[in-house]
Amino acid sequence: MRLRNHKIAILLAEGVEDLEFYVPYMRLQEEGAEVIAAGLDLNPVHGKNGLKIIPTARTDSLARQKLLGLVIPGGWAPDKLRRHEHVIWLVQELHNDGKPLGIICHGGLVAISAGIVTGRKATGSRGIKDDLVNAGATWVDEPAFRDGNLVWGRVVSDIPAFCRELVAAFVQAAGPS
Repeated sequence: MRLRNHKIAILLAEGVEDLEFYVPYMRLQEEGAEVIAAGLDLNPVHGKNGLKIIPTARTDSLARQKLLGLVIPGGWAPDKLRRHEHVIWLVQELHNDGKPLGIICHGGLVAISAGIVTGRKATGSRGIKDDLVNAGATWVDEPAFRDGNLVWGRVVSDIPAFCRELVAAFVQAAGPS
């Protein structure tokens, strides 16, 4: 329960990678965090593999000051999320605040649009490797790692390693309990 009394949002939109949403969601709850399923609206979202997710908050209602950090799962959702100014602003502001941002698979597309990958190590699905490199990141082909406040995960099969890094980053940011 190392994250009790802390709020962490996970961004989602239609086509989110189900496992990249649900596994970190449950793992962070296991640590006591209040995890917010943040959608573009409050309508149910269907994951890439058909699982239904009901958002508990709208992305444009999130107050960065109240969040310990944010998770951006992959799938097709990041391409939809990155089109919304308030999503990009939230990611930029949390990054500027030094708060942990968990980014896995295609989630890096949102980080690219937010302009926070230049000069940083990054990973994700090989499908966005060129996008990350062209945005100024250094591609690293590893399951999961941290570069400052950015927690990177490659793909679904790397979720266990991603969750270990993610929880460690959030616990560190939360400080002593």
